Amino acid sequence: MARRTAEVRLDALLRTAVDVIVERGFANTRTADVAKAAGVSQALVFYHFTSKDALLSQAFAYAAEQDMARLHAVIESNASSVEKLKKLVKLLAPTGRSKSWMMWIDGWSEALRTPELEKVSRRMDLRWKEGLTEVIANGVADGSFTCDDPAGAAWRINAIIDGLAVQLTVHEKAISRKQAFEWMRMVAAREVGVDPTDLA
Repeated sequence: MARRTAEVRLDALLRTAVDVIVERGFANTRTADVAKAAGVSQALVFYHFTSKDALLSQAFAYAAEQDMARLHAVIESNASSVEKLKKLVKLLAPTGRSKSWMMWIDGWSEALRTPELEKVSRRMDLRWKEGLTEVIANGVADGSFTCDDPAGAAWRINAIIDGLAVQLTVHEKAISRKQAFEWMRMVAAREVGVDPTDLA
């Protein structure tokens, strides 16, 4: 029972840490901020995490795992390859003031200075690309797509979506979400040899 309570407490701490990081940013988040927001002592935070960097890295991984769960739900669904790609492009594109994209963008920035966070963000980012590669490769195998390099296509599609997502999240009025999504669909469609309207 005590172990289960500790697991629940850890989950709640990570959820709180994500909220604090989104509000304050990785660089400005202190363990004391997370403890205060969670209504616990700093000692309890350090019971679960060996350092501030460990807390931030695990909070990033916790948030990213929510995204991974949505990714895998699409991959494991019974939808067609075209429908899966369509859903993944929509899933990757930011909507509104996306908490997920704020975590990713700020996490990438902080990863330049924090080796532990760099390892976590790289691992999670590669999992995204592997999932998209799998969808494209399966689409090639079932005849839905024409693509000689599914892995390269996945990287290029992700690069365009990442770049546009940064613009939409950081510079809200630089381009419209509609325009950005049209470009994302266009690039994804070209990479796999389908009409962009198939991904609309």
